[in-house]
Amino acid sequence: MNTASFSVEFTVPQPPEQVYAAVTRVRDWWSEQIVGDSGAVGDEFVFSDEGIRHARFRVTEAVPGRRMVWQVVDSYLNFVDDHDEWTGTRVIFDLAHGADGTTLRLAHEGLLPAVECYDACSLGWTACLHSIKELVVTGRSQTGPRS
Repeated sequence: MNTASFSVEFTVPQPPEQVYAAVTRVRDWWSEQIVGDSGAVGDEFVFSDEGIRHARFRVTEAVPGRRMVWQVVDSYLNFVDDHDEWTGTRVIFDLAHGADGTTLRLAHEGLLPAVECYDACSLGWTACLHSIKELVVTGRSQTGPRS
């Protein structure tokens, strides 16, 4: 049985500082419905989409070019029995520079295969990571162009 938290990663030729800057621009790669700030320790932001999902995140670590960690302060998922199963989990972005460029790894600590939303939520995080990659490489993301 797999007991590891969900994670996904990509590598791009851009420097870690550029990838990290994209991670901090949550509205640009996740949703224009994000309310709040997400760039510094102590910042809080909320994601909500029409009563389906709601989550409030607090930035607990922010090391430019290396690491960003969000704590899920509260959450509501209407499509699972345990509506607040994200609450208390962490979303971790780790960056590593190597010969091929920068690798960004997104892990949702606590999003385990046994958790009811694992399949749907892992697909969602994978789409988010692709959107970050698109933002880094092209300056645009799945949520649309940004200045």
